[in-house]
Amino acid sequence: MKKGILLCIGFMSMSLTYAQDITDALRYAKDDVQGTARYRALSGAFGALGGDMSAITINPAGSSVFNDSHLSISLSNQNNKTDTRYFNGKNNDSESNVDLNQIGAAFIFNNGNANSNWKKFTLGVTYNKIEDYNTDWFAQGTNNNNSIGDYFLKNADGLRLDRISRFEGESYGEAYSDIGFTYGDQNQQAFLGYESYILEPDANTDDNTFYTSNIAEGEYNQEYTYAATGYNGKFTINASTQYGEQLYLGLNLNTHFINYERSTYLFEANDNAGSLINEVGFQNNLKTIGSGISLQLGGIFKVTDQFRVGLSYDTPTWYTIEDETSQSIRTSSYDGIALEDGGIFYNANINPRVLNVYEQYHLKTPGKLTGSLAYIFGTRGLLSFDYSVKDYSNTKFKPESDIDFAYQNNIINDRLTTAATYKIGGEYKIKQFSLRGGYRLEESPYKDEETVGDLTGYSLGLGYNFGKLKLDVTFDQWQRETNYQLYQVGLTDAANLDSKNANVTMSVSFNL
Repeated sequence: MKKGILLCIGFMSMSLTYAQDITDALRYAKDDVQGTARYRALSGAFGALGGDMSAITINPAGSSVFNDSHLSISLSNQNNKTDTRYFNGKNNDSESNVDLNQIGAAFIFNNGNANSNWKKFTLGVTYNKIEDYNTDWFAQGTNNNNSIGDYFLKNADGLRLDRISRFEGESYGEAYSDIGFTYGDQNQQAFLGYESYILEPDANTDDNTFYTSNIAEGEYNQEYTYAATGYNGKFTINASTQYGEQLYLGLNLNTHFINYERSTYLFEANDNAGSLINEVGFQNNLKTIGSGISLQLGGIFKVTDQFRVGLSYDTPTWYTIEDETSQSIRTSSYDGIALEDGGIFYNANINPRVLNVYEQYHLKTPGKLTGSLAYIFGTRGLLSFDYSVKDYSNTKFKPESDIDFAYQNNIINDRLTTAATYKIGGEYKIKQFSLRGGYRLEESPYKDEETVGDLTGYSLGLGYNFGKLKLDVTFDQWQRETNYQLYQVGLTDAANLDSKNANVTMSVSFNL
């Protein structure tokens, strides 16, 4: 267990444990095809091409392919559509937003010594969005297997009653904060279940460790709302050089930025015989900020004037991350028996108003190796292919000596695997116009290939060359199915998400 900090209105305390799991690790280990319109039009198949500011993020040698200093900026309109299935319920949600996803410049310094094989040196600076986390979806259905009560039961299992309940005269916020300080997150979950009347102790004694649920077996009508915002961005300082007429070499130093917020709300209702609790509303909020560093090395070799090969390596990214969480719960009953006739009415609305601020932790995401081929048809067009491989099982929470992190790392190692990405793109020029298209396939990072499925995507683009100024527009779309598990214990049923992401990107670039 690790110590963190809990901020409460009026006082500060300490907490034990962390809140992250395999889902959080994978979120920050993935990267999407973001960047300039030309880059997206070829589905990111730029490892052996270069000559594009976003191509630098795949192979840092690509900046020396520029003949002149270069500047580009890109805006994208993103539309997310999610079709959700949860037991007998089906829903669909969509949202769109406009964002700046790329800006960068490369500056060329030609070698004035005609006798030197070192032809030029390039310095570049660029920003690219790696992932966009803006997602909203809603799931509903009738669950005959598990109730939210099972979540609280699993957390309370084996815990003493005096370690999950309030002292006399103690407020919800004080008790929630003190329990977190002394015993940790699991006890806080059990506290919410007990104080909201979901958990019934076998005996009302301090040393009681056995509980039952006041939600009876039967059917549970459940609604789950998921709303997330944020991004993962990368700021790159690039240096590259051209040696002779055939070889380009480059290096990137990357700094990464994470800003992620998520809010989930579960509403459950039942009219099962014997249920003392008939409605539950459970709110969970998470805010994550983080920063990281990584390096990239790459080279491009012109086998002939038409045929190029590229090779690049992305080191792991080393993140430092901070999490904040908050929770609330409300419950009520409607057993239909009037109080004067002996009915018992349970009603609770518990909002501790406590912000759990956890101690910094570290995450190492896996490295990536990319091989690339490209064929240039003179001034008429090109074909390009990229193959990347990444072993997601190498994702690690650190320090690995921590018992909680060791547990999560074992789960990651058992469930995640090596995944390949295939990208192919082409471009055909008609005078000042360029017609472009691409396709990509990303294999599932999960061994079962069901928790997260394969991603498939395509792209179409158009460019116009005004001379020193170029204007590019691209439409790209990808689709992936995911089985999203609602909670890690108890209510472990999953909502099936069929996600489609469509983007329209416009870029303006200049030769300086």
